[in-house]
Amino acid sequence: MRYRRSQTPGGSYFFTVVTYRRRKFLCEPDNVELLRTAFRTVKSIHPFTIDAFVLLPEHLHCIWTLPADDKNYSMRWNAIKNYFTRHCSDRYRLPASPSQKRKRAQTIWQPRYWEHQIRDDLDFEKHCDYVHWNPVKHGLVASPKDWPYSSFHRFVNLGIYPPNWGGYAGCVEDDGYGE
Repeated sequence: MRYRRSQTPGGSYFFTVVTYRRRKFLCEPDNVELLRTAFRTVKSIHPFTIDAFVLLPEHLHCIWTLPADDKNYSMRWNAIKNYFTRHCSDRYRLPASPSQKRKRAQTIWQPRYWEHQIRDDLDFEKHCDYVHWNPVKHGLVASPKDWPYSSFHRFVNLGIYPPNWGGYAGCVEDDGYGE
């Protein structure tokens, strides 16, 4: 199957990436650091900007902006997921099915990911709010400031959000966010 994905050089994109069978292991300390290393490694070879980010136990959301002459976010995701998969502990892997073995598929990440091209400043703002509200939405914390694996803290330091920003349950509609 061939997926149609928006690909605009220099574009900004919102992503949702999920673990295989939504297993909750991404926030384990060794995996947090491994994921940071995977991102740093790929960014050093294929630059991009991480505009917003949140890591949850079984998925992550982020917004990236690519360089002006580049539209290849697929290659970057492939490299990040492969790096993480190659280096993570075997205890996070599930046994592969016969079909997965034939395809040499791993059982760390769900295949593919959700992608949305950011259309304008309002769309960017709504997706940033969604990213930062997500730990509250999932009942992990009472306020975005309480979640450690989020760019929320950078947004506060930059003066984009006040320290007590809590958004609200309806700050963005859940339609189309790839949850």
